[in-house]
Amino acid sequence: MKRIFLVEDDKAIAKNLMLLLRSEGYTVTHAPTQSEAIDLVSVNRFDLALVDISLPDGNGFTVCTEIKETQDIPVIFLTASGDEASVVTGLNMGADDYITKPFRPRELIARIKTALRKSSRSASAFEICGLNVDTASGVVKKDGSEIFLSALEYRLLLVFINNPKSIITRGRLLDELWDAAGEFVNDNTLTVYIKRLREKIENDPANPQIILTVRGTGYRLGDGYVSQ
Repeated sequence: MKRIFLVEDDKAIAKNLMLLLRSEGYTVTHAPTQSEAIDLVSVNRFDLALVDISLPDGNGFTVCTEIKETQDIPVIFLTASGDEASVVTGLNMGADDYITKPFRPRELIARIKTALRKSSRSASAFEICGLNVDTASGVVKKDGSEIFLSALEYRLLLVFINNPKSIITRGRLLDELWDAAGEFVNDNTLTVYIKRLREKIENDPANPQIILTVRGTGYRLGDGYVSQ
């Protein structure tokens, strides 16, 4: 479950935003002031921050700076309509996006999802159970030794790495492999690819710890992963 950090001093706006975000499945932590926001950032980890520029004891720029110095997460500014100077300042400070008030709920959710997708893709190093994947170079190592995956095996592994907390259905995996292969991939072929991939990356393919089977649904990534 993604953790959203909301920095907003307007009680009504904050209340409505928390209801909206929680209805979308996000966990929300709220701070109404600059000082409270900085305190929370120092002791919590988040996946994305929504930051109002105007705060009663300061501004969102200071909060953004603090977030970017301690956590590599997307920051979306909430700003008054037509405040172009603030928008430019925020983007120059490292903010990932902005949305003007009053905003449409669906648009805000869409921008949050886009920012989260971009953020998850930016991680270039991933480790789980002795398996190291460098997505920048495409190198995969097991216990320090490089292993060689076919293009489809690597694509299959990336689906799990890019969705570490999700159950991936067989239907979705079929779509991913079909796109990569440029030809139809059937259910039996998927089973073969999962088996081959496990033989290369698992310590004991018969008792996998990296790619786990979810009976009747699909597969998911095992626990204990680390992304950088």
